[in-house]
Amino acid sequence: MTHWLSSEEQRSWRGWLTMNRLLSDVLERELKAAVGFGLPEYEILVHLSEAPQRRVRMADLAHRTLTSRSRLSHQIDRMERAGWVVRERCEEDQRGQWAIMTATGLDVIERAAPIHVTGVRDHLVDVLGEEFSTFGRMCSTVVEPLTVATPGISQPLTREDA
Repeated sequence: MTHWLSSEEQRSWRGWLTMNRLLSDVLERELKAAVGFGLPEYEILVHLSEAPQRRVRMADLAHRTLTSRSRLSHQIDRMERAGWVVRERCEEDQRGQWAIMTATGLDVIERAAPIHVTGVRDHLVDVLGEEFSTFGRMCSTVVEPLTVATPGISQPLTREDA
């Protein structure tokens, strides 16, 4: 038997869906207007910029960005053409590849980061104020069992984890 959402639960669920979509859309538009690319490229560049030697194995990068290896490969192809990353075969096992941020990629993320951080602060952190840390804990509470239940997906690393 289905346990339907109450009216209040339905309002909360739909509010979260709307917030998630609108926030992603506005952050995407702000990045594109300022630096000419959006959130997928930004997320990849963030993970690479925070990694030792600015390099991450492609399979690990797919896990960290919660995307398929195929989709990531196409994205990295575009970013290679732009000169932001290069790929290099993993010498350890000859099977995997590294995605490595170039100096140009580092320049790009350094230009984009202030735009993105300002957007996150303006549209979420400052709007929630003191409730933001509660929001973060609530998100972690939901994310943890989802990462355990989703094969091949690990919880994305934060700066503290890197």
